[in-house]
Amino acid sequence: MNSKIKQNLSRKNTKDFNDTPRINAVIYSRVSSYTERQDNERQTNELLDYASRVGYNIISVYEEKVSGLKKNIDRPIFSKMLEDIDQSFNSKDGKIEKILVWELSRIGRNVLQSLQNIQLLNEKKVCLYIKNFNLETLNDDKSPNSLSMFMVQILFSVASMELQMTKNRMVSGYHHHIQKYGSKSVGRKIGQVQIESKTLERHADVLKLVRKGHSIRDIASITKKSVNTVLKVKKLVTQ
Repeated sequence: MNSKIKQNLSRKNTKDFNDTPRINAVIYSRVSSYTERQDNERQTNELLDYASRVGYNIISVYEEKVSGLKKNIDRPIFSKMLEDIDQSFNSKDGKIEKILVWELSRIGRNVLQSLQNIQLLNEKKVCLYIKNFNLETLNDDKSPNSLSMFMVQILFSVASMELQMTKNRMVSGYHHHIQKYGSKSVGRKIGQVQIESKTLERHADVLKLVRKGHSIRDIASITKKSVNTVLKVKKLVTQ
C-alpha cells in the first residue's frame, strides 16, 4: 500500500462531519494483469478521495491482481473481504456497511457469479457502490435499489456480450492466420517445452511461492530474484 493510501487512512478519523454517525466502508480494487502495465493505485486513490469527501470510515483496502473470470475460491483477497464483512457483524467497531468499487467489472466478469455475489451482499445488508456510474445497490433503509439492480444486470449483460465478441474475433483471427501461414506458424517452437521445464526447475523456489498464491513483489523479495523472473515463472505456470 503506497504512502498516499496510508495518509488517507490515517486521516479518516480526524475529519469532523458534525458528529453524524459515519458509515463503515471498505475499498476493493482489482486488475487482471500481473505486469507493470496495470496496478491498483488509480482505482484505490480515486475511491479513497471519494470516501474522504462523503465522510466514510474506511476500515480496509483490498487490492487484488487476478482475472475477473476466476471463481471466488480463486480470488483470495475478494474471499478475505467477504470473511471480514461477516466478522464485522460482531465487531465492537461496527459492521461494514458498504463496499466501494471503481467500476462494476471489478466485482467480476463472470456474469452469473457476480450477480450472485451482489445478491449475497444485499442479503447481508451491505451496499455496493459503483463509482463510474454512481450506483448503489441498496437504499438508505437497506432495501435493494430496484433501479440500480436493473442497471447492474444490463451492464453485466453488455459486458458479457462484448467479451464474447472479443473471443470470437480472436478465434476468427487465429483460424485466418493458420489458413494463410499454416499450422506450423503458431504454437511454441521446437525445444521450447524443454527450455520452459528447465526454467521452472532453476527457479523452483519461485514456483513454490507462486503456487501458494503469494504476490509478485513478495516472491521477489523473499527469493531475492527480479520481478521479471517471477513474472516469467508465473506466466509459465498459468499459460
